Amino acid sequence: MIRIGLTGSIGMGKSTTAEMFAARGVPVHDADACVHALYEGRAVPLIGDAFPGTIVDGRVDRTRLSKQVLGNPEAMKRLEEIVHPLVREEEQTFLDLARLDGHSVVLMDIPLLFETGGEDRVDVVVVVTADADIQSARVLSRDGMSEERFQAILQKQVPDAEKRKRADYLIDTGLGLEAADKRVGDILEQIRNRQTKR
Repeated sequence: MIRIGLTGSIGMGKSTTAEMFAARGVPVHDADACVHALYEGRAVPLIGDAFPGTIVDGRVDRTRLSKQVLGNPEAMKRLEEIVHPLVREEEQTFLDLARLDGHSVVLMDIPLLFETGGEDRVDVVVVVTADADIQSARVLSRDGMSEERFQAILQKQVPDAEKRKRADYLIDTGLGLEAADKRVGDILEQIRNRQTKR
């Protein structure tokens, strides 16, 4: 079973691209969605103990948690030590089920793939990219987004140029949805062809 790692900087169209893989029958594990679910489930008591005052109505209040960890590397490290192992467990369960269901290809949607050393957990890396002006226009059109916040997010991410260099495949979403969808199909065909030659 080939594990595709999908990544890309903020505003590059990664979620839309993941949907294109899913539409072709590829099971998708979304790391962000997994964290959201953990913040409403298994991680709640652990985070509540480590960061008092962050649990509201039985779930992690992300705003309160952010206030405690942003700009505090020690607190961020403590949070990662709680969340990352749980995400890995969920990921492994997803992979085991996909294997049992007989899938030959799965997609791991991991926004911080390079930042967390996630490329070791996948067989192929697909990077979603677009020109900087397109990226900027997309991100700044989001509710509650400011130029300062956008720049702060970019500072935490491996630069797009570096991601491009480390990719096995690129999908340029700046060329439009149709072109991106065709590229997804081409990539899957190439990956499946490689599998049959093994």
